[in-house]
Amino acid sequence: MSADLKQALNGYMDAHGGGDGLFATAIDGFFLMRSSTLSMPKPAIYRPALCIIVDGAKQLMFGDRLFDYEAMQALIISVEMPAFGQVTKASAERPMIAINLELDVTILREVLEEMDAPPKPAGDGGPSVFVQEFGPELQDCILRLIRTLATPKAIPILHPAIMREISFWLLSGKNGDEICKLALPDSHTRRVAEAIYLLRGNFADVVRVEKLAAAARMSPSSFHQHFKILTTMTPLQYQKQLRLLEARRLMVTDGFNAANAAYQVGYESASQFSREYARMFGTPPKRDISDMKAMPAEPAIS
Repeated sequence: MSADLKQALNGYMDAHGGGDGLFATAIDGFFLMRSSTLSMPKPAIYRPALCIIVDGAKQLMFGDRLFDYEAMQALIISVEMPAFGQVTKASAERPMIAINLELDVTILREVLEEMDAPPKPAGDGGPSVFVQEFGPELQDCILRLIRTLATPKAIPILHPAIMREISFWLLSGKNGDEICKLALPDSHTRRVAEAIYLLRGNFADVVRVEKLAAAARMSPSSFHQHFKILTTMTPLQYQKQLRLLEARRLMVTDGFNAANAAYQVGYESASQFSREYARMFGTPPKRDISDMKAMPAEPAIS
């Protein structure tokens, strides 16, 4: 099965430009990636998703949590978070091949409601990111999803059905007690996710924990506690990463200078922005952007 999957992935990517890079598909939230070289950590916003390594290996850092996953393993993300990702195992002879499939919360909830023995949510302190084996059932689903891309008329009919299968295997798997929290409307995970949605849409504004807590239907102290458990960051630290990622995108793709980008994302002090930017990206804005412009632009907030 893994050989068939690898062949299908390479076939699709070769037919759509070939080489290394990120390959979009006709299915929203379904991306393929190939890299024949190792990479330095790159920042991005990761939505709730199933991130699969078919060959090679990657490493992701969410806050102070580090996750390594390799061939035939899947990293599952249950709340939207900024992270740094890098390719840790790849070569020209055997490139790293990966899949990113965003989860559909509506379908997850529908499947959960129809299960005879649905998983019960684990304690409130569970992780929002974890690694598990990419078993044969999920491999079969992903292979069929890739094959639908050859018949565009089939996608709107078959894609939802395959996503239901994927949701079932995830919910009935070893981490179903964590994944179900994303689908349960009153779980702390889902409540924090709603606050994160509000924060992301207004990251340039002054963040008020009371407003975010109200969106999550929690007290400020309870919200702060659960937010940090799930993301390893405080709301202010989370907002700072969103601001810096968007400022970087503005400078790389839209030609903003550092001062204008800083003000655009909510900073009142250009010097504070430069200090925090260098702390996050390892180099001052001007030098970093000069290096970034020599490479293909990638969206900071996807």
